[in-house]
This record gives sequence, structure tokens and C-alpha cells, in this order.
Amino acid sequence: MKIKEQLYKQCKSFIENRLKTVQETIASIQESLLSETKSSAGDKHETGRAMLQLEREKAGQQLAQIQKTNLILSKIDYQKSANKVSLGSIIYTNKVNYFIAISAGVIEYNNESFYAISANTPIAQLLMSKVEGDTVAFRDNTFTITKVL
Repeated sequence: MKIKEQLYKQCKSFIENRLKTVQETIASIQESLLSETKSSAGDKHETGRAMLQLEREKAGQQLAQIQKTNLILSKIDYQKSANKVSLGSIIYTNKVNYFIAISAGVIEYNNESFYAISANTPIAQLLMSKVEGDTVAFRDNTFTITKVL
């Protein structure tokens, strides 16, 4: 299996796990709202319902963000290779390696670490359109791109 396909699949799994967690949260909130019965302490009951409504709204926003992230990931053609950094690129540098896809943290593959980063992060913006041999300065670090896949 090719490296880019493997990193892509790990990002996809990351999104699916987040989606599952949010869907479970939403289901739990729905269940709580449905099982909540009017108690003699009316104000307390209304406060509890309002809190659940806020939690449901927050979970809905998280769900929308996950769907947006999933859409970005679906635009990556992991079989395509380019010598210029773009969405879906794997960038090897003399310091750290990157996979421009979604923000999913560190992904390990074949004893190598790759930072899965979103294309709109500051470091990804600096890397965009760069090629092998280019030097990039980010914060107090300077590194050289050794390979782009």
C-alpha cells in the first residue's frame, strides 16, 4: 500500500471516530431531553432542559465542522503525485514531515512520523507551491524541503 493512501486512510479513520463520538453525544442528549419529565421544581427542570439544548446545539456545530472537514478530505486524490506542494501532498523536510490534508495530529507510518495538517494552517500556507530544495522559515525554525510526494 502506498504511503499517501495509508496516511489518507488514517485521516479518514480519525474523522470517522470523531463523527461517531459526536453522533453518540447527540443521541444521548436527545434521549435525556425525551426522558426529562416535568418535576415539581419547575425552574430547575427548565434550566436542565436549556442546558441540554445548548449542548445539543454545540454538538450540532461540531457535526457540521466534521462534515466540512470530511468534504475537504474527499477532495484529495491520494493516487496523484506532484512536485509542488498542494492539498494532499506529503512533504519531507530535514526536520519534520507533513501531510497536507486535515488537522489530525501525528500519524505514524513505517516508523516515520507525519504531521497531518489542514491546508489553512499557517505552516501549510508557507509550504504551499514550494518544491524540493526550497527553504521555509516558520517561527524560529528554518527547514529545507527534501522531497514532495
